[in-house]
Amino acid sequence: MENGRPSRARARPRGSAPLLVQTVHERRPEAGGISILRARGTVDASNAVEFSEALAGHIAHADRAAEHPVLDMTEMYLACPAAVRSLDRATGALAFSGRTLPVVQPRPHALDALRTAGLPGIRVHATMASALETLEALEAWEAAETWAAPETRGAAVEVRDDPVEAGNGRDAPAARRRAGP
Repeated sequence: MENGRPSRARARPRGSAPLLVQTVHERRPEAGGISILRARGTVDASNAVEFSEALAGHIAHADRAAEHPVLDMTEMYLACPAAVRSLDRATGALAFSGRTLPVVQPRPHALDALRTAGLPGIRVHATMASALETLEALEAWEAAETWAAPETRGAAVEVRDDPVEAGNGRDAPAARRRAGP
């Protein structure tokens, strides 16, 4: 029925929603500084590179500020494989250093895409509370590592590759056989 106004279908054309990103900084006593990137809209082939650059910049800024980066995907859609690759590009440095980016509440289709892709630089959490608990545990571990004795910090293990001398140790008979008469 026409009432002088266009129908909703004609007033709002269908298509992908524009991508909007917002950064929120929080400080929590248990987890320290947290930098949350909230993304709304659709990541598709047209804006995947921009999203990847924004996320990589967010992660780099959080590292410089000694904050934990978090990606909130509650209102974000991944429309194509380029969108998943953009996440992989942005989190590559984290994966290389053995860290992960907490990703909060991806929609079901995004969750399936992320699980299928198996990206090493992300860790999916169902809720923000779950992500914050993980960050609290990480902060506690880092604090314990800082207070450890200097000789026990990190992986300071000396590895030697000395040749086995004939007659010493449990491999003495084998060493004697190799050494000859």
